[in-house]
Amino acid sequence: MKIKAPNRRGFTLVEIMIVVAIIGFLAAIALPNFVRARKTSQTNACINNLRQIDAAIQEYALENRIGASSPVNGDNISPYLPRGINTVAADIENRIYCPADGGRTFSTSYAGGLSTVDTKATCMIGAGFNPAHRLP
Repeated sequence: MKIKAPNRRGFTLVEIMIVVAIIGFLAAIALPNFVRARKTSQTNACINNLRQIDAAIQEYALENRIGASSPVNGDNISPYLPRGINTVAADIENRIYCPADGGRTFSTSYAGGLSTVDTKATCMIGAGFNPAHRLP
C-alpha cells in the first residue's frame, strides 16, 4: 500500500516577497502623484472661494453704493456669499475657508486678506504655497 503525501497548496516565501515588492513599488509611484493632486485640488478650491468672495464684495459695493476705496469686512459680505447646507446667513466662519487651513474658519483663511472694495481678497494660508492661492 502506497502512502500519499498531502497536497501542499499555498505560496512560497519568495512568491509572497515578490508580490509585496511589486505593491511597494506601485505605492512609491502613486503616493507623490496623490499628494500633488491633493495640493492642486486645494489650490483650485481656494481660488474658487476667492472668486466668490470677490463677487460678494462687488455685489455689496454695488447694492450699497460705496466707493472703490471703502473698507470691507466679513460681516459686510456675509449675506452675499453662497450658503452652505444647514447654515444661517450670519455664519460666515464655517461656510467658506481655505481647504489647506487646519482651523477651517473664514477668519484664519481670508479675513486678514480683506481690505477695500478695489483690492482683491487674498488667502492667508496659501500665500506660501507653490502655486500660491490667489486670483489671477
